[in-house]
Amino acid sequence: MARREITVRGIVQGVGFRPFVFGLARDLDLKGTVLNDARGVVIDVEGSDDALATFQRALIGDAPPLAVVEHVASRDRPPANFSDFRIEHSETGGARLALVSPDVAPCEDCLREMGDPRDRRHGYPFLNCTNCGPRFTIVRDVPYDRANTSMSAFPMCGPCRAEYENPLNRRFHAQPTACPECGPSLEWRKDGDRGPRGAEALELAAERLEAGAIVAIKGLGGYHLACDARRDDAVAELRRRKRRYAKPLALMVRDLDAARSLCAVDPAAEASLTSPRRPIVLLPRRPGAGVAPSVAPGVPTLGLMLPYTPVHELLLERIGWPLVLTSGNVSDEPMAYVDEEALERLAGIADAFLVHDRAIVMRCDDSVVRWTGRRSVMIRRARGYAPQPVFLNPPAERPILALGAHQKNAICLARGSHGFVSHHIGDLDTPEAVAGLEEAVGQYERLFEIEPALVACDLHPDYRSSTLAREIAHARGLPLVRVQHHHAHAASVAAEHGIEGPYLGISLDGTGLGTDGTIWGFEFLEVEGARMRRLGRLETVPMPGGEAAVRETWRMACAWLRAAFRELPDLPLAVLERLDRAKWATLERATNAGLNSPLCSSAGRLFDAAAAIAGLRDRADYEGQPAVELEGEADRAGGGRSESWPVELAHARLEDHAGYEEDAAREGFEIRFGPAIRALAEGVAAGMDCAEAAARFHATVVAAIAAGAERSRRERGLRVAALSGGTFQNAILLEGAIDALAAAGFDVRINERVSPNDGGIALGQAAVAGSAGVVESGDR
Repeated sequence: MARREITVRGIVQGVGFRPFVFGLARDLDLKGTVLNDARGVVIDVEGSDDALATFQRALIGDAPPLAVVEHVASRDRPPANFSDFRIEHSETGGARLALVSPDVAPCEDCLREMGDPRDRRHGYPFLNCTNCGPRFTIVRDVPYDRANTSMSAFPMCGPCRAEYENPLNRRFHAQPTACPECGPSLEWRKDGDRGPRGAEALELAAERLEAGAIVAIKGLGGYHLACDARRDDAVAELRRRKRRYAKPLALMVRDLDAARSLCAVDPAAEASLTSPRRPIVLLPRRPGAGVAPSVAPGVPTLGLMLPYTPVHELLLERIGWPLVLTSGNVSDEPMAYVDEEALERLAGIADAFLVHDRAIVMRCDDSVVRWTGRRSVMIRRARGYAPQPVFLNPPAERPILALGAHQKNAICLARGSHGFVSHHIGDLDTPEAVAGLEEAVGQYERLFEIEPALVACDLHPDYRSSTLAREIAHARGLPLVRVQHHHAHAASVAAEHGIEGPYLGISLDGTGLGTDGTIWGFEFLEVEGARMRRLGRLETVPMPGGEAAVRETWRMACAWLRAAFRELPDLPLAVLERLDRAKWATLERATNAGLNSPLCSSAGRLFDAAAAIAGLRDRADYEGQPAVELEGEADRAGGGRSESWPVELAHARLEDHAGYEEDAAREGFEIRFGPAIRALAEGVAAGMDCAEAAARFHATVVAAIAAGAERSRRERGLRVAALSGGTFQNAILLEGAIDALAAAGFDVRINERVSPNDGGIALGQAAVAGSAGVVESGDR
């Protein structure tokens, strides 16, 4: 007989790992114990050498579906002559290294029970087991035991307790387990009054939705606003009340057949839709899709998700038709998740509320992925993914708190090989959003018991995340590391893939403060850990009126037309025909004087200009709208396979006024896009179809990326290219750039586990801050 103590690390709590170990030990006639501790699972087991070897192999190869086994270690112990195999109570001492599982959708077994009239959980909207249900959004502390979750408010009845204590039952130590006798229940609320509970509340919600009402529904990580996606009047009213006038709204559909009736769903996209994570998946819309035009105006995609809670399953089974399901908030505010707050904040939007009495501990919005036809691209990382860590290579030598960017904010707490990238927090434009950021910092530090030794933030001093980083660093006496925005974008890719040695970071986005004081956004960077060297960029043009140019995109169109033609051309372009010439003359004088007209080399602003010149729109109702619509037009003409227009590569003097790079000033290159803008304007003026113009523009941007990469490789010998930045959410651009660079012999890497947009910035900041040779105290 041999005895071994085995420790298992990873996502191994709350996912049925101890019952799995119990059954495995019983099958192999092994004796001993298994328990949770603050680090993971500890197994003390004895038996024959052959049985122990089989046991250890199975811990990795046959683990439960929701488990993620990161590390297994064992050591021999003197025999103890155990008489049986038992599951022991959790131990709470020691450093917390245990990981928390994300929330996951109901499993098939639970759905069968919910639909079985003979089952005691028939029609129960809160059933779950060790293979499914809420996790992250209900946990207050680790180890993941019921007493440390919001389910502690619901004592188990006798039958539930018996299942919970039976190691052979799939609800053994399923912490959220419940039934109609002892668990949470639904309640209808209207005009501040309490209404019916249970099935009657659900039926009222279905009836009111069918009548065109807007209903706030409490979900896993917060409240959603729902309405009938077929009724244009209901959708338009939701937009008016929510103040979300044009940005596409997400849809929940009953099943895959319903999804296929609205969108093209290939097998890989189907896998994303049906995965336990249940993200919103952006898919190509079918012609004549049966939803209101106001659901997603001007774009060729719809964001679909399948039900991911029993409440959703029951509601969609009852109504059958697509449901708009959007975050419960006023536009630009965080999602409401505390009951009293939600009832107050959403009272002016929702006609009624479908609530329940299980508290949400962690706010967590829906995740969004985009299917490009070849791969999934993360757009928003939240429910189903957070707080599962990204593995860091090399690991952080000391704990780091990275506060991320101002838009699409997420934070990252790094310790060792784990980068805990938070759920999506959002744009930090409101006090409520900033409070959400501060709340997330406290929640993650407490949950993972990480005490940062270093704080990282963006180089931009006025980002609210940067301000909070300075406040935290000052209050705790910690060093502060400021990481340039596009350096962080590239580093997020390197952190995901463990890229070693210098590599080429190609970062395309809308806005990021550069080391020379200008607005960057189309960058070619040589990166190695904490070291970044700017090799090239898009040529700079002014942003007339500063931030106003982001919304009033005609300003960027005029700036680029002036750069291409030296003055505004006399061409029959819609953007020029609608132009207020007196206003432009004032802006032009201010630009010439250098007043409120920062120089930018931004891909986002370039796309804005192209969309306006092509006649699509000269004002944006939401961030990225012109680029989204321009991509939609390009898709109509076959994507980026069109012929490109000419661009020029020229020498440029690149300066650093922030003390960030190795050289304060040196020669680099710039991509002069003026010839392409001239060709675009003249083509549109001559009657070129908007779709063809958009497709040729995309092909030109791809060609510019390839030319800049080749120039960088020729001068610096770089062969690994890391693509990041929000512009790479564009499927045509991403796939075109990957193909062009791969054909040229580059090893191309992209973001896979975090978004290429600013939601991945915190991961890159943490990776840079944890690199050897980083400069602290605010200089880097």
